[in-house]
Order: sequence, then C-alpha cells, then structure tokens
Amino acid sequence: MDVGIWGLIAGSGWASGVNLYLVAAVLGGAGRLGLMDVPDVLMRTDVLIAAVVMFLLEFVADKIPLLDSAWDAVHTAIRPLGGALIGYALGGESPDAQQLTGAAVSGGLALASHLAKATARAAINASPEPVSNVVASVTEDGLVLGVIAIAVMAPVIAIAVVGVLLVAGTALAFAFASLAKRGRRRWRERQAARRGSPPSEDHPQARR
Repeated sequence: MDVGIWGLIAGSGWASGVNLYLVAAVLGGAGRLGLMDVPDVLMRTDVLIAAVVMFLLEFVADKIPLLDSAWDAVHTAIRPLGGALIGYALGGESPDAQQLTGAAVSGGLALASHLAKATARAAINASPEPVSNVVASVTEDGLVLGVIAIAVMAPVIAIAVVGVLLVAGTALAFAFASLAKRGRRRWRERQAARRGSPPSEDHPQARR
C-alpha cells in the first residue's frame, strides 16, 4: 500500500475512536458522490443508512452527561472493532498481510483515541453545567471531519496530525481526570463541612 492509503487508514482509525458512525457516513457519502475511491462496502445503502441513523443517535446521546458516559462504555469495543474493519476495507486489493496490518493500525488508533475521549468526557460529564458537554461534543465532531479531510487531501500530513492528536488527547485526558478528582474531593469536603463531620478517609487530613 502507498503512503496515501496509510494516511487514510491512520486518519480514519483515529477518527473512528472518536465518532465511528460519522467516519463511516462521511467515507461512504464521499464515495457515492465520486469525491474519492472507497471500498464498495462503505457505499452500500444499508451501511450508509445505519451509519447516519447511529450518528444521529450519538449526536443526541453525546450531549447528555449520564447517557454519554454509558454510550462511551458500550463503544469501548465497538469503536476499535469498527475502526479495524474500516482499516481492513481500505486496504483494498493489497495482500492479506497488509490488509491485516491496516486493520491492526486502524483499530489500535481507534482504541487509543476512544480511551482518551472517554476519559476526558467522563471528567467533563461530572461538571454540573451542560455547556461544556455540548462544546466538547461539537469540537470532537469538528476534529473528526477535519482529520478525514486532511487524510484525503494530504495523507502524509494526516499521519503527523494523528500523532500530535494522540499525544494531546492523552495529555488532556489525564489533565481532565486530575481536575475531576480534585473537584470531587472539594465537593466531599464541603458536604462534610455542612454535616459537621470529618473529611472522607481518602483526604490527607483524615489520615493525620
């Protein structure tokens, strides 16, 4: 496979971990419109309809904190598997070994981006106001569309962009998780102060 295919595999793999159904819908739709060459399976009517319907469901679920967390938990297996299948399909007529490599790369990138997204969103979902959830959801969809566009137009750049996004996503996920942990600790301290009881055992003062 040439570098163009590897760029598309890397881009679609990372993007699948964020929003699998949007990736499938965009690739299939672009193929139907003749904008790019994609595997026939992605252009099938039933696949396109399923991708669009599931994207719309995720678009709504993504904005509701509790539902979003449950959705992400269920998709811990679905997104990497879907990314692997797209990677395998994008391998086209390549030898089986290369198609399997494409599936492994795409699925691995999907798993990495999904874990970063799910960790960050779990922290954001703990926020009492809904605005941050909506902003995060719209930003993620924008990133997916941007990465796919770059993967199609500039595959080599897409590989570099995916690398940067993996590092940035992991760093943000850890940062959000840390902030959420501190926020929960402060909330427990306020609750304990209102009840006039000592802080919970995991607070440093409780161990003195």
